[in-house]
Amino acid sequence: MTGLMGLDRRVIGRWALTAAAALTMLYILLPLVSVIWLSFYRQEIPSFPPEGYSVHWYGVIAGNQRFVDGLLLSVQLGVSATAIGLAVGVPAALCLSRFRFPGREALNNVLLLPLMVPGVVLGTALYVFHVEAEIATGGNLPIIGSTLGLLSGHVLVVIPWIVRLVLASLAGFDRTLEEAAMNLGADRWTTFRRITMPGILPGVVAGAMFGFVASFGNLEMSLFLVGPGRTTLPIAILQYLEWKIDPSIAAVSVVQIVLIGAAMLITDRFVKISRVV
Repeated sequence: MTGLMGLDRRVIGRWALTAAAALTMLYILLPLVSVIWLSFYRQEIPSFPPEGYSVHWYGVIAGNQRFVDGLLLSVQLGVSATAIGLAVGVPAALCLSRFRFPGREALNNVLLLPLMVPGVVLGTALYVFHVEAEIATGGNLPIIGSTLGLLSGHVLVVIPWIVRLVLASLAGFDRTLEEAAMNLGADRWTTFRRITMPGILPGVVAGAMFGFVASFGNLEMSLFLVGPGRTTLPIAILQYLEWKIDPSIAAVSVVQIVLIGAAMLITDRFVKISRVV
């Protein structure tokens, strides 16, 4: 009898755990499903039940120049910020992982700080810094509202993701492979290129992907740094919502989801991001 009661408790526990997981997954996916559903509504003013379904709003996106320009600028910023972030973040992660020096923990905290600071605070601080820098240089550094100033803010958002995920890859990397390569005559650059880089590639790719997504979807900081006449896609969506609410916003969101999801699936096909995420 005691054994049957124990068995029943385990079965009930598994059912309860499965039910909790299903409810959690439903809670996570419900907004996503709702946005996709809304993007196919035929009527202009969202209401339930829908009057019918149409792909009309996806055509509206292509005809809206602000959405198109915002998408192009967001992609350019994301790619550029990710490239610069890799050039800074990968060496920084290697330095933090391999060397012990005074101020190491402080440097690690500084590199990860943009993840902890709210976007509004970070955007305000960067805007004030750009103003002070332009005043200090007598206007010879016109950074306020410039693409360079906006890019510098996006680089700050990207670097923490790259450092964090590359450090995770380095934590599980077997350094005896590097020692073996150098004992066989390989120099430091060859060892890094042929041994270290392939070993930490999942972390590098995952960091680049998450950094790009963070840059692509950034709103709060970009509001402070974007110049007149230029908008990123999140800002274009916000400005559109100030005057009009229709399913085209849901269609834009679905396009973003599809682009980012496709990029992550293709990347994971060749480099198993799940190893570090």
